[in-house]
Amino acid sequence: MSKRERISQILRERIMILDGGMGTMVQQYKLGEADYRGHVCRDHVCDVKGNNDLLVLTKPEVIQEIQRSYLEAGADIIETDTFSATSIGMSDYKLEHMVRAMNKAAAKIARDLCDEFTKKTPDKPRFVAGALGPMSRTASISPDVNDASKRNVTFDELHAAYREQIEALVIGGVDLILIETVFDTLNAKAAIYAYLEIFEDDPDPLPLMISGTITDASGRTLSGQTIAAFWNSIRHANPLCVGVNCALGATAMRPYVEELAKIAPHTFVSVYPNAGLPNPLSDTGYDETPQLTSGYLKEFAESGIVNIVGGCCGTTPAHIKAIGEAVAKVAPRKVA
Repeated sequence: MSKRERISQILRERIMILDGGMGTMVQQYKLGEADYRGHVCRDHVCDVKGNNDLLVLTKPEVIQEIQRSYLEAGADIIETDTFSATSIGMSDYKLEHMVRAMNKAAAKIARDLCDEFTKKTPDKPRFVAGALGPMSRTASISPDVNDASKRNVTFDELHAAYREQIEALVIGGVDLILIETVFDTLNAKAAIYAYLEIFEDDPDPLPLMISGTITDASGRTLSGQTIAAFWNSIRHANPLCVGVNCALGATAMRPYVEELAKIAPHTFVSVYPNAGLPNPLSDTGYDETPQLTSGYLKEFAESGIVNIVGGCCGTTPAHIKAIGEAVAKVAPRKVA
C-alpha cells in the first residue's frame, strides 16, 4: 500500500489531528542569542536570535520536547520545524549553506518521535509532514509601491530554493510534503513544480498537502485570489489534501473551509486556525482558550466539512488535546 493510500484509508475512517503552533511555543522558552547560536554557530558573523529553524541544529532538545508534547496530546501528524528553512529564508541570517543540514535534522527529529509513538500504538500511526513556508519574498507583489512591476525574486529562484528543501526533507524521512500558509499562489506553484519534478518517476510519491491563508475579511489571499481561484490554481498537483490555515481564527475561516469542501469533492480538506486574534497580554500571544478553539472545530466536523484539523499560531498541546477530544466521535467529511 502506498503512503497516499495508507493515509487516505485513515482519513476515510476518522478525522486526523495535526499539531499546533511552533513559533509561539518556542517563545515560551525565552531563548537568548547564545541559545540560538549553540556550538554550531558560535562564531557566526551576524545575530541569529529568532531563527527558530536553526534550533533543530543548535537546540534540538527544545524542538523535540515541543513535538513530543503534541504527539502526547494526540496529534497524528507533526510538522517539521522548517517553515523558513530555504536558501531564501536563511539569507536574512547568512545561513544559506546550512539549509540542507537543517531540513535533514528537522525531519530526523520528527521521524524518530513518530516512529517511537507508532511503535507504542501501532493502531494509531504517526506521520511527519515536511513543512514548506511561503517565503519572505513574493513573485506576485512588488516590494516597491512606486513600481508595480518590480520583483525581488524570480520563479526560478523560488523553484530552486524549494527543490533543495524538499530533497533534504525526503532524505530525512518525511511522510508528506506540506506547502502551507500560502499567501501568493505563484510562490506555491514554484514549490509544486519542484515537488512534481522530484517525484516525476517515483511510483509512490509522497502525498502532497497544500494550505492557503485568507488574510482579511474580503476572503482573498494577500495576492488577491479568492478561495476558488486558489484551488483552481493548484488543483493540477492532485494534492491529497487542501485547506486553510493561519491568519484568521476559526470562526472567520469557516466560510472558506465550507467552500473548499464543496468545490474539491475528490480531495480531503484540512483546517488549522490561529488561536483567535493576537493579544500581547496572553501567555501564548493569542486570545482563544483550548475550549473555544476546539468548540469551533467540533462544529466544522459536525457540519461535515473537514478531514484534518489542528492549530496554527498561538495553539498549544492543550489546544490540540481539546481539539482531538472534541472531534473523536465525529465522522469525517465524505470524499467522492
